[in-house]
Amino acid sequence: MTKAVIFDFSGTLFHCEDTESWLRGALGQVGIDAADDEVAFYAARLHESGGQPGGRSGFQVPPQYASLWARRDLSMADHRAAYTALTARAGLPWPGLVDVLYERHYAPEGWQAYPDTVAVLEQLRERGIPVAVLSNTGWDVRNVFKHFKVDRLVSAWVLSCEVGVMKPDPRIFQIACDLLGLGDAPGEVLMVGDDPEADSGARAIGCAFRLVAHLPVRERPRELLDVCGDVLGFGTQMGD
Repeated sequence: MTKAVIFDFSGTLFHCEDTESWLRGALGQVGIDAADDEVAFYAARLHESGGQPGGRSGFQVPPQYASLWARRDLSMADHRAAYTALTARAGLPWPGLVDVLYERHYAPEGWQAYPDTVAVLEQLRERGIPVAVLSNTGWDVRNVFKHFKVDRLVSAWVLSCEVGVMKPDPRIFQIACDLLGLGDAPGEVLMVGDDPEADSGARAIGCAFRLVAHLPVRERPRELLDVCGDVLGFGTQMGD
């Protein structure tokens, strides 16, 4: 029987804005009015760079940044250094915008909740099933949850930059289970995430694991409902 759920953050409960919106938002913050074709051109370069946290994955990290990239989620300083280094590779023509872009990525307005995120968290709370958010991250994601008024629905937070351990290391999942009061019964905890390698590390301590697709918000209307409905027995009543 599942008694608690651990959710990943980015690509699972929330998704970052698209790269063009990210760039336009940063330009707007500093009062730069760029032509549409120029914005589109540099947004494409930014996407290719991999410099947007929560954005493109599976790209080739330049060898000179490999060590920094490997530890990016263990401290706020390394996270910033890694992503600003990649963003700089896009060759943006606007001085100082690399730092503005980095700071925009953790602003709540730079994130969107999946359509079923709030419903799932509310239903779990109503059923007395505690939730932990576990994320490989170099910044405090709590502000995003506060912005969407769902922070009250999360019982525990486990952020890699705060605990000094990253997924898929089993220790980080054990920390989450301990905070949920199920440290001795991880088999009663479900891990839900979008990374088949990092998030499935929960299986090493006996947690169940369900994968969701890392897709833009508009392309994934109710996968969390389906996953939690199937595993926790919500049936079709959620979201209908």
